[in-house]
Amino acid sequence: MRTNIDIDDALMDAAMRAGPFASKREAVAAGLQLLARKAAYRDILALRGQLQWDDEPLPTPAARATTASKVHSPPPPPYGKRAKGDARTATRKVSST
Repeated sequence: MRTNIDIDDALMDAAMRAGPFASKREAVAAGLQLLARKAAYRDILALRGQLQWDDEPLPTPAARATTASKVHSPPPPPYGKRAKGDARTATRKVSST
């Protein structure tokens, strides 16, 4: 978004010296990013003491795969003969026309 603003020359000079900015636009963008980041930090700090932290390390990918297959695997199929009305054993007559 293009915006025309009047910025104090001394403040802009100080900002340009504070960082490795090639243009005034970069300096202003960095300042706006800093303000947004500070607001995000303030929001995070407001949650202090309200969150529970678990610093136990996550399982390795191999361990997760083993655990997931045990937890989410379907039960084994029943053994023995199928029932007579089972759709898998039913046969259809195919008419040839």
